[in-house]
Amino acid sequence: MKKITMGVLASVLSSSLAIAQAQQQKSDTVRTQDIEGVVVTALGIKREKKSLGYASEEVKAEALTGGTTNTGNVASLLSGKVSGLQVNTNNNFGGSANLLIRGYKSLSGGSPLIVIDGSPVNNGTVGGAIFDYGNFLSDINQDDIESINVLKGAAASALYGERGSDGVILIVTKNGRGKQDGSWGVTLNSGITAGFIDKSTFPKYQTRYGAGYGRVYGNDTNGDGNPDEYFNYDPDTQQLQVPFTEDASYGAEFNPNLMVRQWDSYNPDSPNYGKATPWVAAKNGPIKFFETPVTYVNTISLEKGNKSSNVSLSYTNMLSNGLLPNSDLRKNSLSAKFNYDFTDKLHASVFSTLTIQDTKGRNETGYSDNIVTGFRQWWQTNVDVYELRDAYERSNSNLTWNRSSGSDGTPAYWNNPYFQRYQNYQSDTRTRSFSYAQVKYDISKNFGLTGKLSYDQMQMLIEERLMNGSLPQAFGASGNNVTSGYSRQDVRTTETNFDLFLNYKFDITPDLNVSGIVGGNVRRNLIDNVYASTEGGLATPGLFAISNSASPIISPDENYEKWLTSGAYATASFGYKNLLYVDGTFRIDQSSNLPKADNSYFYPSVTGSLILSELWKPSWMSFWKIRGNYAEVGSSTKNYQLQNTYRVRGGFGNVGLVDQSYFLANPNLKPQRSKEVEFGMEGQFFKNRLGFDVALYKTRTFDQIINLPVSSATGYRTFLVNAGQINNKGIEVQLNGTPVKNDNFKWDIDINWSKNENEVVSLYGDSQNYLLASYQGGVSLNARVGEAFGALVGSDYVYLNGEKVINPANGRYLTNPNQVIGNITPDWIGGVRNSFNYKGLSVSFLIDVKHGGDVFSTDMYYGLATGLYEETAIGDYRTAGVVNPGVNPNGQVNTTPTSAPDTFGNVDGYRRMPNSRFVYDASYVKLREASIGYSLPKSVLANTSFQEVKISLVGRNLWIIHKNLPYADPEAGTGNGLSSKGNSIGVLPTTRDLGINVTLKF
Repeated sequence: MKKITMGVLASVLSSSLAIAQAQQQKSDTVRTQDIEGVVVTALGIKREKKSLGYASEEVKAEALTGGTTNTGNVASLLSGKVSGLQVNTNNNFGGSANLLIRGYKSLSGGSPLIVIDGSPVNNGTVGGAIFDYGNFLSDINQDDIESINVLKGAAASALYGERGSDGVILIVTKNGRGKQDGSWGVTLNSGITAGFIDKSTFPKYQTRYGAGYGRVYGNDTNGDGNPDEYFNYDPDTQQLQVPFTEDASYGAEFNPNLMVRQWDSYNPDSPNYGKATPWVAAKNGPIKFFETPVTYVNTISLEKGNKSSNVSLSYTNMLSNGLLPNSDLRKNSLSAKFNYDFTDKLHASVFSTLTIQDTKGRNETGYSDNIVTGFRQWWQTNVDVYELRDAYERSNSNLTWNRSSGSDGTPAYWNNPYFQRYQNYQSDTRTRSFSYAQVKYDISKNFGLTGKLSYDQMQMLIEERLMNGSLPQAFGASGNNVTSGYSRQDVRTTETNFDLFLNYKFDITPDLNVSGIVGGNVRRNLIDNVYASTEGGLATPGLFAISNSASPIISPDENYEKWLTSGAYATASFGYKNLLYVDGTFRIDQSSNLPKADNSYFYPSVTGSLILSELWKPSWMSFWKIRGNYAEVGSSTKNYQLQNTYRVRGGFGNVGLVDQSYFLANPNLKPQRSKEVEFGMEGQFFKNRLGFDVALYKTRTFDQIINLPVSSATGYRTFLVNAGQINNKGIEVQLNGTPVKNDNFKWDIDINWSKNENEVVSLYGDSQNYLLASYQGGVSLNARVGEAFGALVGSDYVYLNGEKVINPANGRYLTNPNQVIGNITPDWIGGVRNSFNYKGLSVSFLIDVKHGGDVFSTDMYYGLATGLYEETAIGDYRTAGVVNPGVNPNGQVNTTPTSAPDTFGNVDGYRRMPNSRFVYDASYVKLREASIGYSLPKSVLANTSFQEVKISLVGRNLWIIHKNLPYADPEAGTGNGLSSKGNSIGVLPTTRDLGINVTLKF
């Protein structure tokens, strides 16, 4: 793969160079300022890109949204488009997309700050043990976006102080333009997208064997005192009976002449009631359970503008259903933006957006109670999902294949999946509003004063249901196992920002100028969260209300947090003869979450850039710049970390009950800090036909806020300290080229590639390991001293001279516990986007690549043991066993087959293999986006009311060109945050999404 990638890259660059030289024209004269342009930087300040001494990368709206389907989440649209930015999307319905710039810097993970038109917005998520409620960036309407600028390093984000350590994503919204005659411009955009399962991301089941754990049932035919048949016997008829309780497919070989009583023969309303049916593989396996997801998106935009004012209004309606039955999402977004000049000196801007989203039927994630976990790990290949559907529709009750016995229909481990989807569904409603108002007064040609107020609010109601008759499971505030229940969670978050700053710009000498700002910010944050649930089940079946609790409820869990951060900042940018630029920034923050006596910290930066093309100007060089910077940024702590707090837990009689938190607070906490050095170079050649941007950086992050374990004798489980250091270093490369350009045809190519190396340098004292997350099967995600962040730890093989060691007595591998068996950090990431335009026809496609990193597959860990996958039914796998490659402890080559292969898990899977057997390379190469569009010629529209008519065929995730993880997408995770990394468990299959978009402009 590496050789192929580098070969294609070399070919593209050499051809671009040759064609660009051949096609130079005098009319292509391009000025330096046209090449670099103006970009938006921190605090919404517009700067000439040539003056910047740090790396930033801009993605225009057309490149962001024009070549793909509407994903409903802006974050996912950045995949493969920005060097140094790692985007992890998952397949959860309405789920999260994780953003990571320049690797993990913090032991708590971290994600970049999101800023809209200079004002920060919340990109958090509501934590859930089972469901992924999505990151809040999904509330931003992608049709409102003009461009996105990614500030990658500390120097670029230093003006955000304690919030800048993980980089910044700057979103610039559209301004109204209207028609040339000053009238309203109207744009209608309508699209429909359908998803089709990529079968390489779902199990291929064996169809040779059915239900059971092996020859462990029925009679004792060999006289050893143990059952040794594949079936039980019906106690009344003595007919063969499927072992219902066994959620595995390691049983008898299928035989259509063999008649057995299956699960539905015990359901009185089933056509097979009381009958034995042929022992054959199911006609309709779990893949038939999924539905075809369809998304409809309709947008209407109104625009009007002139030199002194403009307005933009937009409304978007999105309707979508998921892969699983009984799932739908309805989202309505309304936005308005006004810019108005009261006078030549007084300017005002107002922006407001409102999003209302209703979601029903999000998919479960993780291990327990996840339908897809059952499909991937614990299933009987003789079970037909359509028969389960029919059984549910006839009875509207939990008639499951996983009966406790022939006479007892209660589920042993798994509900009927249709009952679970239609009766145990969750729902949530979210209302999100973001607004700002800004006034700027030009005091003189050298000074201006700006005041800005922004407000971001999110309210969410989450409801979870468990219908009577369900499999007992942990539910509600107590976490007790119940067969029914209801819970609700009310969440409200707000953030208010007020900025006041003075901007200045003047010439010190004819060749030397200075510009910058001096100002301050006050930020207030609020989190208000209330959770309540029934206890002991529902008193009245099907009535989902807290008041319908079968037992007295536990008092609602209420969490109320407020904090205040104040900051002052100043910048100065010196420019000399359009040749040399030197910038300095300084910010000081004061946080109410830090100790009162020591709650102020400063964050400086200094950058420099030299425009070499002003010193040396050959005809083939359009622009050439070198740059460098040093900066410090930080990351503050959460609420209530300084002093221990207590939670009210109701009362006992007239006595109130409270309990303390499990961690010991630290009154001397400091913010985490990062120091970074960066050097870069960028250039454009052959009149902007070929260009590059390269950045090298090194970051040291220290004073990590660590929650370390402590002896339970103290009354606590963990305590907070400032300790630990993580280093990151890397390289980022951007290449752009226009190999062909003439009056009718243009070919543009954009390439990005980045590599980040990460190391956990130290933790606390002599500590060598910090637990980040624990997974099923004894595998954990860790920060280990001397290792890259995100080490996977579990059992490994025992090695002798590089060979795996096998026990000659049973043919199975020896295992070595508590070893590093992988790491989630990729070796490099990259993307290649090609765009072709011929008259009114446009074609584009994006290849997205991640190379390296590891993932532990819990699905393979269990599924190979339970006999689901096709590789467990090849030849005499289950009769003669397998001779595992390796050596005996004496060094001789192993010749012993695995013992007892006719019993589940004895050949492969979790029972006999080390965890490292199920760690896979998480690399992938994807055709992430593709589109074909056609715009009707102006001549055709001349006598109509249309300004533009365009129809596009768009696609997303059309082809996983390369992957190493079997039966799943290596990118898919369980949700948001660190715990979703490095573990493939019960994820939905990936869909190939195809859609049609129609755009009409009046």
